[in-house]
Amino acid sequence: GGGTRLPFTAVQTGGPLGGCLAAEQLDVPITYETMHEAGSIMGSGGLIAMDESTCMVDMARYFIRFAQSESCGNCTPCRIGTRILADTLERITRGEGEPEDLEIMRRASETMTKTSLCGLGQAAANPVMTSLKYFRSEYDAHIRESFCPPAVCPDLFEYTILAERCTGCELCKGVCESDAIQGEKRGPHVLDVSLCVKCKACVQVCAQRAIVGVPVGTHLRE
Repeated sequence: GGGTRLPFTAVQTGGPLGGCLAAEQLDVPITYETMHEAGSIMGSGGLIAMDESTCMVDMARYFIRFAQSESCGNCTPCRIGTRILADTLERITRGEGEPEDLEIMRRASETMTKTSLCGLGQAAANPVMTSLKYFRSEYDAHIRESFCPPAVCPDLFEYTILAERCTGCELCKGVCESDAIQGEKRGPHVLDVSLCVKCKACVQVCAQRAIVGVPVGTHLRE
């Protein structure tokens, strides 16, 4: 499809109940057998390509919330399992996760897959299981470092402007509605985290990729 603006990191196959495969699996053939072996499904045949701006933990949270809302609730594994996964992922994206949460999600996912009564419950945990398998480092960063590397989960990052990359074009300053960015034209700009609402507008217009997410409190330690 022409590639991604940022480096390609993952692809989800099969729709909301499909799994997420990593960049190194890009050459895996799209067949029922190979998708199943990789932990995903063919499903509706959909493909969602993602780049490094996508948080895989947040992505898993989004899709399990969808499965939770679609569950009929008739069988316990799906009804309770989707709630456990959704609530646990919600806490992790807020920076409240614990290392043991990963084992809790793994066990809940396996129980759902093996004992749910219908296809939705059996496949609902696919996004969670595959993201845990192929993107474990992102979960570890959220839990152990209280940091969201792709700068998606708002409680786990703050923006800063890298002076060595900033050309002072003022595009970011022009789109910042909270007046959090200051600086002279053609000179390095600075960002006031106390005013920043993390709307991402500045990131989207910065051609130099000078605005990046860093752990909360970084500016206080500099």
